[in-house]
Amino acid sequence: MKDIILNGCFGQMGRVITEQVCGRSDCRIAAGVDTAQLQADFPVFCSLSEYNGGADVIIDFSHPCALIGVLEHAVLSGVPAVIATTGLDDLQKEIITRSSARIPIFFSANMSLGVNLLSELAKAAAKVLGDRYDIEIVEKHHRQKIDSPSGTALMLADSISAVLDEKPSYEYNRHERHEKRPKNEIGIHAVRGGTIVGEHDVIFAGTDEVITLSHAAGSKKLFAEGAINAALWLCGKRPGLYTMADLIEDKQSEV
Repeated sequence: MKDIILNGCFGQMGRVITEQVCGRSDCRIAAGVDTAQLQADFPVFCSLSEYNGGADVIIDFSHPCALIGVLEHAVLSGVPAVIATTGLDDLQKEIITRSSARIPIFFSANMSLGVNLLSELAKAAAKVLGDRYDIEIVEKHHRQKIDSPSGTALMLADSISAVLDEKPSYEYNRHERHEKRPKNEIGIHAVRGGTIVGEHDVIFAGTDEVITLSHAAGSKKLFAEGAINAALWLCGKRPGLYTMADLIEDKQSEV
């Protein structure tokens, strides 16, 4: 039985994680952290600094502004951390990398196994199609999502960029330009509305044909399960920065 500290326990994903953990026998939530002070089946604190109990792992599914406090507590207490919060900037990602020299950290822009498979498929397609096809990414999320474009869309773009001979620029605001589409770019487009959980399309548009790779999430449960499984997998690991690719590779080696 692993003890989890859940940062952002009353957020949308925090509530789903709580529900999923309640149905499992291999872990429990030892404490929650949230600026909202509501009733829960575990003690809830306004900040991690107020909690002086033990834990096996921290799951952070909150807001980018909470990252520094989460990492400081994790490093000082020597507790592994799963960073599932999106919308982080380059400096925050660098801080995650530096912190991973002292503790194990699992960081992914998307906790879905299917999305990470989509990323690998997009890379494979980009290797074959290369500069002969225009690449566009369209992501759709619910009206409450605060970051745009999604971290997953950027993850997909980065995966594709890594295998292209010439590194493309990312274009977010084509409506402000009045010119033909340049060749060496990836267009990234965000849609916000309703209760869309998360949809991502990677479009390879060539001459007389279009190839589209897609992933659609039907429920937040798949992200919650991914975060929980990542947290349990991370326990006992050596300091370092881990991703979904590491978890998948580890699971494959067990088969």
